[in-house]
Amino acid sequence: MSDTANTPQVLILDGGLGTTLEDVFHKDISHPLWSAKPVDEDPEVIIAAHLAFLRAGANIILTSTYQCAYNTFERAGYSREDARRIMLKSVALAREAKRRYFEECRNEATHGETRSPPPPPDVRIALSLGPFGATLYPAQEFDGFYPPPYGPDLSSDQQRTNAFDGTAEGRAQEPASIHALTEFHYERLRLFADDEGTWKTIDYVAFETVPLRREVYAIRQAVARLEAERSKQVGGWRMKPWWISTDYPDGSFPETKAGGDRFTATEVAEAILEGDAGATVWGIGINCTGTKFLKGLTREARAVAKKYAERHERRPWLVLYPNRGDVYDPETQSWSRMSREGPQWAKDLCAVVLDNLQSGDWGGVIAGGCCKVGPEEIAGLVKELHAWL
Repeated sequence: MSDTANTPQVLILDGGLGTTLEDVFHKDISHPLWSAKPVDEDPEVIIAAHLAFLRAGANIILTSTYQCAYNTFERAGYSREDARRIMLKSVALAREAKRRYFEECRNEATHGETRSPPPPPDVRIALSLGPFGATLYPAQEFDGFYPPPYGPDLSSDQQRTNAFDGTAEGRAQEPASIHALTEFHYERLRLFADDEGTWKTIDYVAFETVPLRREVYAIRQAVARLEAERSKQVGGWRMKPWWISTDYPDGSFPETKAGGDRFTATEVAEAILEGDAGATVWGIGINCTGTKFLKGLTREARAVAKKYAERHERRPWLVLYPNRGDVYDPETQSWSRMSREGPQWAKDLCAVVLDNLQSGDWGGVIAGGCCKVGPEEIAGLVKELHAWL
């Protein structure tokens, strides 16, 4: 998995932190804060989960902040100061897991012990930031049904929709929605950027499971706003490498157009990679999507990636972290088990990674897992990729 001028680098991301806490560590996280719940109550289990993925061969671990936002904590009964403290603590726990892992590796080297797979040469920490829909109850990252001003009014008896209608009123509401979503993402991102020690710890920023193109635009505007403000305040300040990852629960993007059609993967990639409406992303991702959909989705995105490379004189990174294939019901908060687990999941994802590496359209590929993907699956993915790269 070397990084050369002609061969894109491959990095291994961890798996689903929340579902690993449930499945491997038998923790009940059926709570508005989800995987952030143990941060304050049982921090050692968060560290243990991070370590399990690092021992499986992950290069990158995501922080336990996916559903964290001031409104989520408020609904759970926390003050704003406690919310801030817990969110920053989540990053500190990832840093502690990284420290312990390196200590383990040093101790094993000292005693002449070996491990399989070999430890990665570096460990990086990605700040996990879910969409606005992840802070709602029930969560809306798979449907994108956001209440006003973030989305259309859903209080009527009409069929639920995540699209504004084509009337003059609907067209006026969409910019207001983008503005509200921009404020949401900016406030949360700034919380982490304002703490110097936390910001130094973070290597990547991951905006994940985004179900709406207008939220993509909002995220890009929020990052642009932070970059503009920080560059005036701190000379040489730069945004961390960051990506926007969208989801395709049934192989289709959740957002519909005013006429009822879904936005295509090409149109979603254009919202992420093209235009001047906000900051330029470092990478584009797909998460919480079945592996069977990835080949077609990434092929659509590659045409847009070529245009990005021509304009910016560098290729974007591709981040792939599909779920295991289980189906989640947000109403009952339960999973229906499917069959793409273990070795087959790893083989399926490895094939997509290789297909995208061979295309030459990406600066590199980050591959890992989302919901129900645990350390066992990540270890299998590492084994599959090492067999080919």
